Amino acid sequence: MADVKKIATRESYGNALADCGKDFPNLVVLDADLAGATKTATFQKAFPDRFIDCGIAECNMTGIAAGLATCGKIPFISSFAMFAAGRNFEQVRNSIGYPHLNVKIGATHAGITVGEDGATHQCNEDVALMRTIPGMTVIVPSDDIEARAAVRAAIEMEGPVYLRFGRAAVPVINERDDYKFEIGKGVLLREGKDVTIIASGICVESALGAAEKLAADGIDAEVINIHTIKPLDEELVLASAKKTGKVVTVEEHSVIGGLGSAVCDVLAEKAPTKVCKIGVYDKFGESGPAAALVEKYGLDAQGVYTKTKEFLK
Repeated sequence: MADVKKIATRESYGNALADCGKDFPNLVVLDADLAGATKTATFQKAFPDRFIDCGIAECNMTGIAAGLATCGKIPFISSFAMFAAGRNFEQVRNSIGYPHLNVKIGATHAGITVGEDGATHQCNEDVALMRTIPGMTVIVPSDDIEARAAVRAAIEMEGPVYLRFGRAAVPVINERDDYKFEIGKGVLLREGKDVTIIASGICVESALGAAEKLAADGIDAEVINIHTIKPLDEELVLASAKKTGKVVTVEEHSVIGGLGSAVCDVLAEKAPTKVCKIGVYDKFGESGPAAALVEKYGLDAQGVYTKTKEFLK
């Protein structure tokens, strides 16, 4: 795997903003004194007159973006997920969500792969928070290609969007000619008949790796990439669940309120199915190398394989 191309989705975010700046003259980017880390500095360099550093004042930044949206601009606000979604929740809810303004939220450094920054910065609750805001679209890209496509799609749609990006470099898994990104539509990556593995973000790669290991045991796993947590691709989820009869969800997020909960909401109402949720189990993160934390929390291919095998017993 050493020759596999890797890039952090926060890098993809910065590059996509700079690319889209040429096509969307109303695009404006705001950052909370973290442009080097969120990679919005890439846009700043290309379009300095359309970049606003708001300082360490995320809530104020949100209000500014709301005002810009009412004037016909397409503002992106950027910060770490802990601040963009956590510290900022009231402002996002009341200033962006309630009036349904055309503001996009680029949240980087999400999940346990923030690594050594530890529990205070490892936001495993942001998807749950953003899902509760009426009309908010929530997207969790799995790699560079998907992240770039998600940014452009968010700009092209009207309404608030929360995009979740990671700190660590991750493999590019969507480099194929038939790849197509569409908000609200999942991607069937592997067909199977024994169990459905539904994953988002960095866990899509883990799900594919786990499926290979399961195949060696004679278990045929279907793998689905759900990049849009809200609105969820209910049709794809239901069809696969009915086919396999068992579902595993995998996410770099709390098992409370994230992808697993969204899937369970749909299945409980429309096609009751046995589900195993793999993620962060009602606990805070901890400081450590990103790869070591992914392994410890069972979010790597081996961890997903092991838990899926146990679930199928």
